[in-house]
Amino acid sequence: MKKFIVIFSILMISNFQAQGWKTEDQYIQKFAHFAVEEMEKYKIPASITLAQGLLETGGGQSILAQQGNNHFGIKCKENWTGRTMKYTDDAPNECFRVYDDPKQSYEDHSIFLVNRPFYRGLFSLDPKDYKAWAHGLKKAGYATNPRYAHILIAKIEKYRLFEFDFIKKEEVTEKLLALYPELANDKVFLAKNLPLPTEKIEDEPKVVIDAPEPVKLTKQEVLLSILMKAHPNEALRYIVIPVEPDYDDASEVNLEDISKKYEVSVSKLMKWNELTSNALKEGQILFLEKKNSEGSVDTYRAEKGESMYSISQKFAIRLDKLYDKNRMEYGDKVKEGQLIYLKNRKPRN
Repeated sequence: MKKFIVIFSILMISNFQAQGWKTEDQYIQKFAHFAVEEMEKYKIPASITLAQGLLETGGGQSILAQQGNNHFGIKCKENWTGRTMKYTDDAPNECFRVYDDPKQSYEDHSIFLVNRPFYRGLFSLDPKDYKAWAHGLKKAGYATNPRYAHILIAKIEKYRLFEFDFIKKEEVTEKLLALYPELANDKVFLAKNLPLPTEKIEDEPKVVIDAPEPVKLTKQEVLLSILMKAHPNEALRYIVIPVEPDYDDASEVNLEDISKKYEVSVSKLMKWNELTSNALKEGQILFLEKKNSEGSVDTYRAEKGESMYSISQKFAIRLDKLYDKNRMEYGDKVKEGQLIYLKNRKPRN
């Protein structure tokens, strides 16, 4: 009986892993944000940090990572006052640091490199030169394996981790979607990693003293500043028209300009965004493909100044579907604080 249970368990685990991501892919998807954040703070290449984490934890499967949130095998040393755990590594029952969460481990790894004099030379290297950093770590004595640098480089090139060295932390999710297009169907990933877009809402005029002149950009400069984004609602593609001071009325961008840039017809842009003219407003959300019939969350409370249209754009839902879900007539106004149904139809009173 025990033998049958073991075989069945192995089959179940194998089947689960075959349907999902590989362990190392999952690790990258989960911790790339931390690596890029550390790069911005300490100038350590995100590719190097991620590759070291992958290697040290076996793709997040090591006992140190799972029980102690320790992703880089950092030992206690004399100055560590936090929690510890015993683990046999180079010698029996060595003392290792325990962290509250993986993010703390990533930061401690950065501080470890910054504060150790034998790693000082690394910070004179180009932070985008992952090969120089890999060889520099080995030369400084980070690991005893003579092939350590080559192993890191192989990891970086296999998973294209070097691409994270050229982005900001706000761009990590979009980079992951580019490297792993199937993540666009992962609702848990999207809900966790993609913020909802916000559209400019007219408010009471504010008094500004000694306000600087708005930056006057050419239309071409404005168009270059517009970047495509991925929406939490199934990663639908959209853009946001820039707002002052980056955008000036003298360089107004219209639908024809967006149509040319993204090779989508004006008629489709108007239809998908329920527009009646080619004019665009600052801060306006514009979808580059058809919106969905439902949202990625169940409900939403309308805020001051919002309309059914602005809510439909915010949650990437077709306007007619939004009215229908809420049992409202097309053109009805939404009230501040009103509960708007985004997935299922509003229950009858």
